[in-house]
Amino acid sequence: MRSWRLPLAVIALLGQGVVAAPAAAAGAHGRTWANPVDIDYRYNYEQMNDGVSYRTGADPAIVRFGDAWYLFQTLADGYWRSTDLLHWQFVKPDRWPFDGPVAPATLVADGKLFLMQSAMQPVPLLYSTDPAHGHWKFWTRMLPPVPGATWVGHESEMKPGDLPPGPWDPGLFRDEDGKTYLYWDSSNIFPLYGAQIDLALDHASEGEGKRVSFVSKPQALLRLHPEEHGWERFGQDHTDNTVAPYVEGAWMNRHGNRYYLQYAAPGTEYNVYATGVYTSDKPLGPFHYAPYNPIGYKPGGFVVGAGHGSTFEDAYGNSWNTGTMWVGVNWKFERRIDLFPAGFHADGQMWVDTRFGDFPQRMPEHKLKPGESTFTGWMLLSWHKQASASSQLPGHGPAEVTDENPRTYWVAASSAPGQTLTVDLGGERTVRAVQVNYTDYKAGRYGDAPDIITRFKLEGSSDGSHWSTLADLSHEQRDRPNAYVELDRPARIRYVRYVHVHVGARHLAISDLRVFGNADGDPPPAPELVSATRDADTRNADIVWKPVPGAVGYNVRWGLAADRLHETWQRFADQPTQLRLRALNKGVRYVVAVEAFDEAGVSVLSRTATLDP
Repeated sequence: MRSWRLPLAVIALLGQGVVAAPAAAAGAHGRTWANPVDIDYRYNYEQMNDGVSYRTGADPAIVRFGDAWYLFQTLADGYWRSTDLLHWQFVKPDRWPFDGPVAPATLVADGKLFLMQSAMQPVPLLYSTDPAHGHWKFWTRMLPPVPGATWVGHESEMKPGDLPPGPWDPGLFRDEDGKTYLYWDSSNIFPLYGAQIDLALDHASEGEGKRVSFVSKPQALLRLHPEEHGWERFGQDHTDNTVAPYVEGAWMNRHGNRYYLQYAAPGTEYNVYATGVYTSDKPLGPFHYAPYNPIGYKPGGFVVGAGHGSTFEDAYGNSWNTGTMWVGVNWKFERRIDLFPAGFHADGQMWVDTRFGDFPQRMPEHKLKPGESTFTGWMLLSWHKQASASSQLPGHGPAEVTDENPRTYWVAASSAPGQTLTVDLGGERTVRAVQVNYTDYKAGRYGDAPDIITRFKLEGSSDGSHWSTLADLSHEQRDRPNAYVELDRPARIRYVRYVHVHVGARHLAISDLRVFGNADGDPPPAPELVSATRDADTRNADIVWKPVPGAVGYNVRWGLAADRLHETWQRFADQPTQLRLRALNKGVRYVVAVEAFDEAGVSVLSRTATLDP
């Protein structure tokens, strides 16, 4: 993650026709989720001096410790715990000498969970054997400086050959032989670095000051090559050639005998923020660029952005990859967290599946078979549907809540209980889930407070006059800025109504009220792929297809082979049926196809076309 400030110094220790779901149980025991991940994103106090108030979450590091998973992220006054990867409980630690850690790194070793924050100056390394209860201790109060690093006010002042201070955006990795490695940096000038370190686990009694040391000198491992890799180019849709892209967010995994060094590029404040990977047979390289990059990429849809996260396994051995979603309403670094299925092919190719990545997904309770999808098949029913509200502020009407854009939003004239927001689905549909996405419009909140909780009811109707409860969250005890509610039973309804109870912000503002389920009928036919043409600059290609009547949208899919179309760019039907694709690697042959989707389901794929290098 590219940060906007240096960490603060270490501080002192602290401290009708409606099938209604049971109100309290709705969404409580479901096995599905939808991105962004439904957690209580914290209000960011960092921009208080500028009067900018917003919730945010970024740079997720998820690690399993014991029987639970722990989620750490940027600028949070604690972390989250889950035993099922669906329901997350915030943990307030008893010892937290960070002013909200930035881009933290985690490591499980020797029965301990370690936590390191980004740093440009010495900071503590914490560990816990009881993170469920927030108990932490110092492993060392002061990390050693990076050997050979030069301290300067800004990296632009550094000379060629200088090593920047750090470790900023750190990643920790413990290999099977017990050796520990540190990877780091976030820069559009310098590369990612790596070094072997010693945590002194076998002689911890020597004392805090001797518990961390560098075993090897830092070495440059990888840097960006946007002249070869189209997806590494900066800007919205990779169109800004005036700014050098950023490489950041190192994360290492070992699969078999191969090491996968993951990195983020080109910038967290754009839709194309993505994850790439280099591979090696050694933890410090030499590393080789993967031709199937990027692996985590989601430039279209409601959720955009998939860079800077972590890769981990669930209890069944399924792999998952987290990333950072760009919101950018109140500030360019306003973000959320997303979660996608991931894995490795038999030949070692790593993949992350972002197709329908912001539609409901089912959390598996078994080891997934090759090619088995977690997508529920519940389709978006609310896109461009008519919406009405009890009140509104000028310029922020209810039509904004069905446009699938988190950067437009409805604002009620009052945040008092009883305000309503209603979506007309245009006919009876089978509704299975609803997602309420709030916006911080002049929220005026910073940090934490007891009243920062989200409460509402969801109601359904077939005629717009007789209403039944779909879900009752009027007694919710946590903040849910992106509340996803899976109904216990499907509801056959035409209207969905949000009834307000409480929100911790100054205003009631909702960017999107997203309704999922299925309409009657068959899925749409496959679109006709008209052409797929690669430019003289082979980083770019134009994909053209014919519109499908009644389609809600399309997925342009590409990859190295017809059975490996792992990359997806989602487009809605109000956009041109042509995509200017600027994310290709020079020298790599691609296969491309298009599918259509509507409220009933998803088409089969179009014919495939080849994009020769």
